[in-house]
Amino acid sequence: MPFQNPSRDEIGALLEKAGNIAVVGLSDKSDRTSYMVSQAMQSRGYRIIPVNPTAAGQRILGETCYASLAEVPEPIDIVDVFRRSEFCADVAREAVAAGAKTLWLQSGVFSDEAAEIAGEAGLTVIMDRCIKVEDAVTGAGSRR
Repeated sequence: MPFQNPSRDEIGALLEKAGNIAVVGLSDKSDRTSYMVSQAMQSRGYRIIPVNPTAAGQRILGETCYASLAEVPEPIDIVDVFRRSEFCADVAREAVAAGAKTLWLQSGVFSDEAAEIAGEAGLTVIMDRCIKVEDAVTGAGSRR
């Protein structure tokens, strides 16, 4: 059976409950999509946790950046992935090990292997969707 994202209502409910969003591949450059999307989500009340090995120890959007999901010292509701599809299976394994609730692959990112890994571990999986757009469409951020 082909992969299918949760419904808009389910995505809205998931976003309403979410607090901490670990953003894998969050750039420290303000002109990058990962930065702009994360900044918008932060302004809507979500806690953004940067994950990027090349920026580990730095502060991005006022938050400490970690090299991997394993280093994040607090619960993770959503792992939002700004990495190419071929890296997503490894990110899914890290998300499972970190106890995340949702694996979210940004627009243009697909990985059946990552979806299988995360789904088998009980995570909700969303692929090829922009979290900022979904938050705006569902109105979840406005209810925070």
